[in-house]
Amino acid sequence: MTAYFQKKFALSEQGAKDLVKAVFACTLTDVILMLPIGLLYLVATELVSPLIGGDAPAPNLWFYIGGSVIILALIFIFEYIQYNKTFLASYAESTNMRIRLAEKLRRLPLSFFGKRDLSDLTTTIMADCAAMETAFSHYIPEFIGAVASIILAGIGLFVMDWRMALALLWVLPVVLLIMALSRAQQNKVGRQHNKVKLDCADSIQECIETVREIKANNQSGRYLKKIDDLLGRNEKIQIRAELNTAMFVVTSQMLLRVGIATVVLVGSVLLVSGQTDFLTFLVFLIAATRVFDPLSGALINLAAIYATMLTVERMKEIEEQPVQEGSEQADYQGYDIAFDQVGFAYNSGETVLEDVSFTACQGQVTALVGPSGGGKSTAAKLAARFWDIQKGRITVGSTDISTVEPETLLKNFSIVFQDVVLFNNTILENIRIGRRNATDEEVLAAAHAARCDAFVMKMPDGYQTKIGENGSFLSGGERQRISIARALLKDAPVILLDEATASLDVENESQIQRAISSLVKNKTVLIIAHRMRTVAGADKVVVLENGRVAQQGTPEALMEQGGLYRHMVELQQQSEDWAI
Repeated sequence: MTAYFQKKFALSEQGAKDLVKAVFACTLTDVILMLPIGLLYLVATELVSPLIGGDAPAPNLWFYIGGSVIILALIFIFEYIQYNKTFLASYAESTNMRIRLAEKLRRLPLSFFGKRDLSDLTTTIMADCAAMETAFSHYIPEFIGAVASIILAGIGLFVMDWRMALALLWVLPVVLLIMALSRAQQNKVGRQHNKVKLDCADSIQECIETVREIKANNQSGRYLKKIDDLLGRNEKIQIRAELNTAMFVVTSQMLLRVGIATVVLVGSVLLVSGQTDFLTFLVFLIAATRVFDPLSGALINLAAIYATMLTVERMKEIEEQPVQEGSEQADYQGYDIAFDQVGFAYNSGETVLEDVSFTACQGQVTALVGPSGGGKSTAAKLAARFWDIQKGRITVGSTDISTVEPETLLKNFSIVFQDVVLFNNTILENIRIGRRNATDEEVLAAAHAARCDAFVMKMPDGYQTKIGENGSFLSGGERQRISIARALLKDAPVILLDEATASLDVENESQIQRAISSLVKNKTVLIIAHRMRTVAGADKVVVLENGRVAQQGTPEALMEQGGLYRHMVELQQQSEDWAI
């Protein structure tokens, strides 16, 4: 059962074990809640026996008081056990589930994130895990426990009188069949509801992230109407889902009550014909009022159980994604980066790189240049194994990077990309991400080299100033200098710079270039830039056009050779001479 639950509900081994315990706890609790029926039967026996000609036993008041106290104590104990085995265990599994998903996401290639939006992943980790938590603390163990307790009670009732038991319990398989047949329809509506909710989240997030552009272009009304329409659709589908569920649940609950009627009819016939006695008939009447109560309550949550299975599908989709694997040990022979006939596409049929071959040697600065969309940034990211190539081979120090675990590989890379990512923390801690065990003095030295002092000293708390979500309190150039300081602090043997100085003015760009130049000795530097003056001092230039290597060589040789590189240099010189 543990293995089944683990596979069925995408649980950890401990979570599956806890769910089994929760089911048993719910089953036993439901069974214990039926004990008052037995006590009531004994009371009815004493009251009815004289009326049907039997002996009238002396009523034992203390026996019933003691029995009631014992039953109440047992109910308390088993309710307490049920609470611990459902609620507390589900909270622990919810925590483990989030950690497991986060760990899985950490190991997935960036190609996965290109196919899934942020709202979808956030919903899976937060809202879906919360829904699973509720399902495993309420719906699933209570439903399975209710069915199991009815089966256990049914066995006892069949032993007493199989005809009366059949009259009472025939509705159970019919109800379960109806609910099973309703699953396809409820899943269809549930998927529609999930899609609309995700669209709402996407639209709201987009509106918040682009509020400046929306206001600047007088599009507030259009965006608000779009959100309002999505919320209206969400409401309609929610109502339809509730009505759809109610139709099946109410029908099933009515059928459960039909079991009481059939017990009365069959019991009356058997009693009149002398095939059963009055006390047996009375027991079944009392049982009929109680035995279906757990299931009747659980049916209300059956739609939530079906919704949980949709949530499980979303989680399984993430957990079954192939991860980038490799050795945690690598023997590099230097740190040359070599591309050998590399081919890559983000999506099938959309080639980004084709037969790309070049070598970025250690101790040299290799610049990737070319028109936008030519594959420069993609090549740099492939070198760090952010994606896996479909063709060819990329090596670092003669070691195929596809054989190295990505995090192990990235220990050797210092990276500054054009899109800077910062955290809502202090400037000091944002830089320290480059090397977590760095001292404050080392962090400050990297910050000084990246020319951060000029703007940090103007802040109220200096390097202890919090910079807001993704550095929202800073300018683009200030954010990029922090990113550069982070990379300098890491001091890795391979440096990737993707438009690292794009947001800097001319003076700061020159200062940063001098700082970088002093740190690239004996390192492999791969730099991407659109400004030709940025790469003028490079040892080697690789010109990428339409995903292919159009030219490669020293800047001087390429200028003499002519072609695309010389054309780009001349165009930029003309643009620098342009004036209004």
